[in-house]
Amino acid sequence: MKRFFTGLTDPGLLRPVNQDDYFIDPKGRFFIVADGMGGHAGGQEASRIATQAIQTYLNDGWESEEPSKTLLENAFLKANHEILQDQSKHPERADMGTTAVAVMFREDQSWCAHIGDSRLYRLRGAKLHQITEDHTWVARAMKSGDLTSDQARIHPWRHILSKCLGREDVKQVDVQSFDLEPKDRLLLCSDGLTEELSDQIIASHLKTIRACDRAALALVNAAKDRGGRDNITVVIVAFDESNLS
Repeated sequence: MKRFFTGLTDPGLLRPVNQDDYFIDPKGRFFIVADGMGGHAGGQEASRIATQAIQTYLNDGWESEEPSKTLLENAFLKANHEILQDQSKHPERADMGTTAVAVMFREDQSWCAHIGDSRLYRLRGAKLHQITEDHTWVARAMKSGDLTSDQARIHPWRHILSKCLGREDVKQVDVQSFDLEPKDRLLLCSDGLTEELSDQIIASHLKTIRACDRAALALVNAAKDRGGRDNITVVIVAFDESNLS
């Protein structure tokens, strides 16, 4: 299937600095979104280190015999190691960390890895499916039945992460394969998008706006129209034979 893709990041309306980062492999082999935290310099640095480390590891190991699942997990673990090294060299950034979500297409399979609450969605027809599961306190509470989805959206602890890159206890990363069909669309995004827009609104924009760059801009602008309280980053990958550029 032919791939069309684009990415866009915006600081939003309230944050003076953009701590998000993203990377799109020019060959369309893999895509990364990261959302940093830990002060202005720390958050920016953590997300930058993560995207750089992941894309470098994937590039260097692409032709190796390392299984795809292991390759992707090790790329995230390498990013975690490099953030920890930077923390040790720069004590002023000791509390920095970052979420990350990545998609990789290798050996005729589709893979994703994530840590934190940056998400991967797949749009198929009119149905939007969240492939990743947030590593947050509220996500665990919803899974156990202690919170409803409506309660989770406004809960004061909704931003508390249970996992992120930049922590000593990160020993493994959630990696999974997933299926794709012609005309599917993938959306990688930071929580600056999902904090402002419901899944229904996201699905509507992805479905009705075919050109990837215009869909990305529409999503970012919609999030800003609803408050834009955080940095907003989106990467869209579309699978179609028609021209979506």
